[in-house]
Amino acid sequence: MRVTINPDTEGVLNSDTGTTVRRSVLPCGVRVLTEEMPGVRSATIGYWIGVGSRHEADHQHGSTHFLEHLLFKGTAKRSALDIASAFDAVGGDSNAATGKESTCYYARVLDTDLPVAVDVLTDMVTSAVIDPAELEVERGVILEELAMDEDDPADVVQERFAEQVLDSHPLGRPIGGTKEAIEAAVREDVLDHYHRWYRPEELVITAAGGLQHDAVCRLVAQALESSRWDTSTPGKPSPLRTARHEQIPVRAGTARYTKPVEQSQVILGGRGMSASDPDRFALSLLHAILGGGMSSRLFQEVREKRGLAYATYSFSAAFTDAGYYGLYAGCLPSKVDQVVSVLEEQLQRIATEPVSAEELARAKGQLRGSTVLGMEETSSRMNRLGRAELVRGEFVDISETLTEVDAVTATDVQRVASRLAESPRATTIVAPEKG
Repeated sequence: MRVTINPDTEGVLNSDTGTTVRRSVLPCGVRVLTEEMPGVRSATIGYWIGVGSRHEADHQHGSTHFLEHLLFKGTAKRSALDIASAFDAVGGDSNAATGKESTCYYARVLDTDLPVAVDVLTDMVTSAVIDPAELEVERGVILEELAMDEDDPADVVQERFAEQVLDSHPLGRPIGGTKEAIEAAVREDVLDHYHRWYRPEELVITAAGGLQHDAVCRLVAQALESSRWDTSTPGKPSPLRTARHEQIPVRAGTARYTKPVEQSQVILGGRGMSASDPDRFALSLLHAILGGGMSSRLFQEVREKRGLAYATYSFSAAFTDAGYYGLYAGCLPSKVDQVVSVLEEQLQRIATEPVSAEELARAKGQLRGSTVLGMEETSSRMNRLGRAELVRGEFVDISETLTEVDAVTATDVQRVASRLAESPRATTIVAPEKG
């Protein structure tokens, strides 16, 4: 089943795979999507705000990630310890994730403890204090986080590659901000960012597991009534951000960055596809064949046959209106040129020669298995609902996803590979001074 989501869509979106997916819009504009999973004794619930690092004003870089930290540091009625203790007391897990296009605060608890999760997460999202003293504490924590990432060459090459492929576009900015931006951040700017985006019309709540949709809606409505938000005024959800498909320039060629490392990090790639591109299923199969496992072409050619690297794979990142792909390998500095040559060779080969029936069948089996096994987790289903609402504006159930995968042909895979290979290409290398 495939269902297009619009602001007024309510009711059952799916009920043909043993679960029931429903969507409701509360009078204030908050959206609630749930997936009822019979027989499951846990539930994962996420509070999504459709703001990521790409939406930050020039003077607010890093504010989205800053808020991810600060919302755990206290509200008008809870301290940071109160928030942590509430989840610890029920054996639950809570965390948050900031992306380039959204932020999610989530918790996994027993089904009977879902009211606790709703109460605490609603309080955090709607009534954060953004205390000046806590901001200074978290400034230090975030700077340590950035320093830790900068010490990991695999993280560094990913960040530098995104900057190179997306050039000056906001999507190319690091999600956590830069050291300079975090050091310069002031409370007023972070608070303005909070008030701009953390509003009823921007909030999407998704939950999956042992739950009942109507009960979740009641819990959310009750929690919102006691929050700092004005939920008495009728509202409508913010419209889906339509794909603009801007022509983002790629800084083609090779960019080299030096760090005191023993192993060089290499990514070769370019612009890819948006999250709603019709070719996304063929792209997933392309990655399975090219660099998705131990039988993939990159693993076999780069590691097994030539011994050039320990780790090698291919990947994609997809957003509302853009995307990129990459082929990665970590190797000795003396082997960088050879590795780059092999990566290029494998990309060109899959773009010019049809994949075999055996490879395609194996890739489909891999994708089918990973898709279905991934949906065993309540957190995966919760995340799927969030992306359906905020990114694609369309809910696709597992059965339809598997049908789309099965429909992909060898010609489709080659066509997508050609599309990638023919686009401007960038190579990013992190290596020692003399590598």
